[in-house]
Amino acid sequence: MALQGWRFFGVSATIIIYIGGVLFLSMNNIPGSHPKRPRIERFAEFPSFHSPRFPMPSRKMTIRWCRDLKYMNRDLPNYTDYRADFYTALPSDVSASLQASPMLTALASFPGSGNTWLRYLLQQATGILTGSIYKDYGLLKTGFPAENVCNSSVLLVKTHEWGGKAWAPFAKAILLVRDPEKAIIAEFNRQSGGHIGFASPDRYKRTKDWQQFVSNKLKGWELMNLSWARNFTGSIKVVFYDDLVHHTERELRSILDFLQFPVDETLLRCAILRKEGIFRRKKRLLSFDPYTEAMRAEVQARKRIVYGLLGRKEH
Repeated sequence: MALQGWRFFGVSATIIIYIGGVLFLSMNNIPGSHPKRPRIERFAEFPSFHSPRFPMPSRKMTIRWCRDLKYMNRDLPNYTDYRADFYTALPSDVSASLQASPMLTALASFPGSGNTWLRYLLQQATGILTGSIYKDYGLLKTGFPAENVCNSSVLLVKTHEWGGKAWAPFAKAILLVRDPEKAIIAEFNRQSGGHIGFASPDRYKRTKDWQQFVSNKLKGWELMNLSWARNFTGSIKVVFYDDLVHHTERELRSILDFLQFPVDETLLRCAILRKEGIFRRKKRLLSFDPYTEAMRAEVQARKRIVYGLLGRKEH
């Protein structure tokens, strides 16, 4: 009898718990009966975007633009979804007009060379949007609404690509060059921590991963810069990142002259005043040297080749 009583009690308790659970879930599913949890989206174009791995500028870091940004020509169609065969996929008359446009200028650089910062400076100094062959969702909503716009409605178009198809649409190009040692670390940080974040020190200590990354990126840095410098048939201007940092106003004036864009002294002063912006990664000193002697020797050897071709004397 006692055993049967315990069985009855156990079954009854299970039924009660089940019914209680159903009632609880039903009540919590009534619209407006409880506050909704914030939804974390995958990409940064959503207001709720948050990821500790890819920190983005917060609302407190809103950019103060010197002038409301605009397109140079709003009548032009804003073609998007760039692919390697983008221009061949367009109607022939449109493709030809874009490729022949004397206004279409590339801002070419190896990743980590300061491309985003230079775009920010030029947008401040001109009030004109800059485009990109990519669609970076983080940049799209934090100061670069013309991401993925690749025509002469923008001041220039960002690209990290090289080769015949890469430069075919452009009549002119600005080649932004940075010391490979620093550019590679900057790109390593970007891939690990977003546009303004950092890679954890532990990632450098995963020897094989870091060494392979340096080897691959160093070859890419050399190929990218030599390809544009040697083979691009349009007008090209080389800008060194270090010069842009130390002589910002001089370099901006020179770039605007190359673009044949009139200098607005008020805007230029404003751009210099706000030159730091929110797109330059703060300096961080590592407690160790991530480059081995062999790696550093290879970096210097390839740097000498590229800088020699570009007429740059090493300091």
